[in-house]
Amino acid sequence: MAGVLSLQFTPKSGDKQFNLQKVNEIISEYSDKKLDLVVIPEFFSTGICDDAFINSQEDVNGGEVVKFLSETARKYNTNIVCGTASERDGEKLFNTAFVLNRSGELIGKYRKIHLYNFFGGNEGTYTDAGSDILVLDLDFAKIGVSVCFDIKFPMLYRELIKKGAEIIVSPSAWSLLASAPAKEREIFTKTWEAMNICRASENLVYFVTSNLTGRTAPFLDSIGYSMITGPYGEVICNAKEKETGIYAELDMKIVRDLKGKVPVALME
Repeated sequence: MAGVLSLQFTPKSGDKQFNLQKVNEIISEYSDKKLDLVVIPEFFSTGICDDAFINSQEDVNGGEVVKFLSETARKYNTNIVCGTASERDGEKLFNTAFVLNRSGELIGKYRKIHLYNFFGGNEGTYTDAGSDILVLDLDFAKIGVSVCFDIKFPMLYRELIKKGAEIIVSPSAWSLLASAPAKEREIFTKTWEAMNICRASENLVYFVTSNLTGRTAPFLDSIGYSMITGPYGEVICNAKEKETGIYAELDMKIVRDLKGKVPVALME
């Protein structure tokens, strides 16, 4: 069984120390659990704030966020997929998810491919799109990584499956305008839940999202609803709108037994 913890909280815009402490507080509540993987939301250290994100450019060889994550991975003896941090590479700035192993080593990074530039979003005006997918063979399962708006593009997940992903994670900041009417919020949330179920069931994997919740920018509300969904589309955990962690022990044998038996998993 693989112990997976997904975090959900409301970050303070531009207050990195507060946000890092919040991550530690939530993980500590599950320190008595079997922790094989911890997933942290997109924009977790800065909040959804263009200036804060741009100004917090992370040095992957020793930046503050990576150092914190390295210490946290060792402290709790867990692998971590950190929701995104700002990564500068030459003239380009990427929205990057970092992966660290139990020893605190940075073993992979995924630069978000599909940027959100709609309905108030302007991500593409200050970050560049990545181009490479990421699947890592961790010590308990093969993990594929996506970020937030990627969830709208099913073919990305097919590519992760082709590389053997058994669990796919998606650090997210799924948000809508704070002024949105109640009906729009309801539809927006139901669509999010449906996409979680679809990405899991159509690919026969465990699908784990870690989302922000609450007022995450002056004009944006993040919806929460972090989820852990099984390969048959069963919702194992749903955080709804709370600041919390959701935890589940996942039977990897189920996913492995399905591979080769059901046509959706037979993709060359």
